[in-house]
Amino acid sequence: MTALIFTNARLIDPETGTDSPGWMQIADGLIHGKGNGDAPVADAQVIDCGGKCLAPGIVDIGVKVCEPGERHKESYKSAGLAAAAGGVTTIVTRPDTLPAVDTPETLEFATRRAQADAPVNVLPMAALTKGREGREMTEIGFLQDAGAVAFTDCDHVITNTKVFSRALTYAKSCGALVIAHPQDPGLSHGAAATSGKFAALRGLPAVSPMAERMGLDRDIALLEMTGAAYHADQITTARALPALERAKRNGLDITAGTSIHHLTLNELDVADYRTFFKVKPPLRSEDDRQAVIEAVRTGLIDTISSMHTPQDEESKRLPFEEAASGAVALETLLPAALRLYHADQLDLPTLFRVMALNPAKRLGLESGRLSEGAPADLLLFDPDVPFVLDRFALKSKSQNTPFDGQRMQGKVISTYVAGKEVFRSS
Repeated sequence: MTALIFTNARLIDPETGTDSPGWMQIADGLIHGKGNGDAPVADAQVIDCGGKCLAPGIVDIGVKVCEPGERHKESYKSAGLAAAAGGVTTIVTRPDTLPAVDTPETLEFATRRAQADAPVNVLPMAALTKGREGREMTEIGFLQDAGAVAFTDCDHVITNTKVFSRALTYAKSCGALVIAHPQDPGLSHGAAATSGKFAALRGLPAVSPMAERMGLDRDIALLEMTGAAYHADQITTARALPALERAKRNGLDITAGTSIHHLTLNELDVADYRTFFKVKPPLRSEDDRQAVIEAVRTGLIDTISSMHTPQDEESKRLPFEEAASGAVALETLLPAALRLYHADQLDLPTLFRVMALNPAKRLGLESGRLSEGAPADLLLFDPDVPFVLDRFALKSKSQNTPFDGQRMQGKVISTYVAGKEVFRSS
């Protein structure tokens, strides 16, 4: 593989928290060095970055690829192309497929398809219970041996605390990470919006923000009992943040993420029942959004993910409360996150700390950083170029994005996986 030297780059380093001009050399799929001043003279292809940003590739936890079962919504090929176009070099896939990824055989099928079709790294998660039904835990050890990097029932909350505690105990014995969806399922069942004046005026079935707090409180109690490694997939309300802060302060092995939609949109965006804005959990109040942004800034919330959930037109073109939840976001994750940068709420090193470094660290990966010896999974982007998003230009098979027709800033120039260019903008 040809060695590359990136010159005249703006290096975004989430490990050191710096945003500075410099150069970087990569070879054999790894980063060989970086620095300021003149780049070293070497037998390598030189790429002049023109002062644009060079950052670690995004590590996206919680991507739904609809193989097996619903390939018409998203395949590994289309998801991989969308990820590369969005600067996502590693996608961590959810097991909420048809059937669920709950056996080594199903996991191996998905892994083979991903390796054959996707131009980016694909790491699979497996279900925590069989069929994601919350009754009997899966063979966690065997699934780990087959390549599962974490275990989750996604938005199917395990209501039987004995089953969940046993699964957490077994996961701890295997050194496995459990990812859960903090939510009280009784309160949130059938909800399409967050309770408040807006939901009442629209006549939408709603759920209190306390449902998230109650779900998190229960999970934290089980963590105290079992000592397992736990990641909350989406913390979206101010009410849940004090409980998360106490759990971290008490030394529990807990991290938390949030979705890009909850950071950049609020409940008012639903407007006239626009179903592309229906996500799970529902969009929150502006006060909640600002509180979660602050939690990301301070490090209380560790990761930002796309929660990429493809839905076909038939699933979305229904009355709001009947429409399927979810939005595609592999290609919109970066420009949406840059809204926070342009609003002076989060700087670029912080954004890549939560989109690349922290997710990689939580999964025990060497990527997500610009240090010597790290994988050359890189993203070259211009944070300032404006554009209007056209959902029909997205590479995903499904185009259910809430950002359709919106003015955005920030575009990917090129994406590299193990030093190989897998995307270049036209």
